[in-house]
Amino acid sequence: MTNLRETQTLRNTDEDFLGLRAIWSITGREIRLGFRNPWAYSFMLLFTLFSLALLSIQTRYGIQEYTGTSGAMINLILYLLPLMTLLLGSFSITAEKEEGGWTLLSTYPLGSSSYIIGKFFGMVYVLLIIVAIGFGVSGLISSLVSHTYSWKSYMLFLLFSTILVLMFLSLALLIGTLCKNRWQALTAGVALWFFLVLGWPSLLVALLGFVPYSMIKPLLMLLVFLNPAELSRLFLVIKLGGGSVLGPEYYKWVNWMVRPEGTVTFLGASLLWIILMLAAAILVIERRRRRG
Repeated sequence: MTNLRETQTLRNTDEDFLGLRAIWSITGREIRLGFRNPWAYSFMLLFTLFSLALLSIQTRYGIQEYTGTSGAMINLILYLLPLMTLLLGSFSITAEKEEGGWTLLSTYPLGSSSYIIGKFFGMVYVLLIIVAIGFGVSGLISSLVSHTYSWKSYMLFLLFSTILVLMFLSLALLIGTLCKNRWQALTAGVALWFFLVLGWPSLLVALLGFVPYSMIKPLLMLLVFLNPAELSRLFLVIKLGGGSVLGPEYYKWVNWMVRPEGTVTFLGASLLWIILMLAAAILVIERRRRRG
């Protein structure tokens, strides 16, 4: 009986070790493929140029608080980063489906969780390098030009961008597992980007117009947590001191978010979103794998 338990323990240890090796291999492979993708460099150049332009304007006044230019920077990040992440992340899986790479990988003892987690870590590395270069170049030049640069606000923008990348990448991988080719992934990615970023305010106003007044505030708070773009935007606006622009409906939420527990809740909600999206992606790809 003791020998049987020891054998089972060693087998579980070997499986865990092989799973970690598989994740590491997929991560390294994804990093290499990511930096060979011309789309990555196109987004990097575009993000750097626009960040430099807006940060150069903002440093004339200093990013000490929420201003019109701060709002323009937030919109730039919201428009560009989620779209870039959705396309690059979903294409990383659908491209392998089209080119036969996934069929080959399926012949190896590679778990679906190891595949998705490895993809996630690899794409996170590539995307955060793009964000770091964009903010690094623009921040360095802007700090040399002006001495009114606020590093606290700069780090808030960097945190905002990082959280956006992580949440939308987990959603992108789920899209990649659901779609059969890059054309479907492109259509689904752009549609979700439009819904979550551009169409959200109009849809929110239309929806809240059909509910009783007493339900508006609770429903508004719930819907905010269901949209990673809106949740991240509100967090950054409040931390930059621009909570008053959100209106009276957000008053209590603003007062709560500026406190440390608000930050912890935001980070916890972001982590929960990432875990749920990755878990859904693993379930989808495992189900399709069993069906052949």
